[in-house]
Amino acid sequence: MILINKNAIVTGGSRGIGKAIALELAANGANVIINYSSNKEMADKAVEEIKAFGVKAMAIQCDISNSDSVNKMIGLVEEEFEAIDILVNNAGITKDNLLMKMKEEEWQQVMDVNLKGTFLMTKAVIRNMIRQKQGKIINISSVVGVTGNIGQTNYSASKAGVIGFTKSLAKEVSGKGIMVNAIAPGFIETDMTEVLREDIKEKILNNIPLKKFGKPKDVANLVVFLSSDKSNYITGQVIHIDGGMAI
Repeated sequence: MILINKNAIVTGGSRGIGKAIALELAANGANVIINYSSNKEMADKAVEEIKAFGVKAMAIQCDISNSDSVNKMIGLVEEEFEAIDILVNNAGITKDNLLMKMKEEEWQQVMDVNLKGTFLMTKAVIRNMIRQKQGKIINISSVVGVTGNIGQTNYSASKAGVIGFTKSLAKEVSGKGIMVNAIAPGFIETDMTEVLREDIKEKILNNIPLKKFGKPKDVANLVVFLSSDKSNYITGQVIHIDGGMAI
């Protein structure tokens, strides 16, 4: 177990890619704290699955777009675990629409969660990591933050912002022993892809050189690597898990 006794926070860790990340971190020895926005039952179930690996786990309700809520969460984590070794900024939302039809609140909600949330969570843990002179921050961006996508100007802009944030922060804190990297997933098998019509799925697959969707564990495996000492000479990078979409 390459992450034994490490403490990791995973935002949006009660379902989908976030839950897969949380479970894989736990399988490799890390204690895991997940945040959730509303579904306590789902979060509690995820905590029990994490604890099954013999590690500590807790779920905290938190609005990551609100600084008071974020600071309260990190305070609770520091009381319970003291050190914060790993932060995975995974939580994100979509409010898709063509720009000419997009409401201002659809733009702002996506920016608040996807980009501002990444900023607030990272700012809240960075002093802890600097005191320890070590830490791993992994930001979940998206392939559309690189390529763009029709109907997702807000989402694409937020995920492109995460990439710029990652590169800039890496330059600020890597000298203090903190590695900051981003992962840009493509189409991963989640609840979101399950509801797509078959003709839409076929169109998407035609644009993927590997001709298949990725799995949440594909992302989780990379998070574990980036969280471990095996990635200690990697920082400021954006790593695609997209089956070749962005080639």
